[in-house]
Amino acid sequence: MKGASKSYMAECEALRNIRHRNLVKIITTCSSVDFRGDDFKVVVFEFMRNGNLDDWLYPKVIEQFKPKKLNLMARLNIAIDVDFALDYLHHQCGTSIIHCDLKPSNILLGDHMTAHVGDFGLARFLKEIVSKSSQNSMS
Repeated sequence: MKGASKSYMAECEALRNIRHRNLVKIITTCSSVDFRGDDFKVVVFEFMRNGNLDDWLYPKVIEQFKPKKLNLMARLNIAIDVDFALDYLHHQCGTSIIHCDLKPSNILLGDHMTAHVGDFGLARFLKEIVSKSSQNSMS
């Protein structure tokens, strides 16, 4: 896919040195060439038994017969978990990371409905944003 290599590199760079209980845990990465000679890149994350938040908030037609439900306390706990993850990314990393694609489908739910922020393919480091902004203002 067009742009996939750039997204893969951004994700690897963003997740290389960060660890937090509310961020997805990387099991391994692979960058190779497939049998057709095309680039093959993959990031393998820890399995999240409860899927993603989007599936809980907006069940598919098939699932409507047996809808998933989130009570107020579960929703609040998920919001707090996401807040902890973003606080870590913005204020506690060596270099602040801006996620740039936070949405329900990128919030994975593990055991006990613990939220984990994932998909860092569009992530940016704050120093990059500041330097690009400075360059643009000088032009």
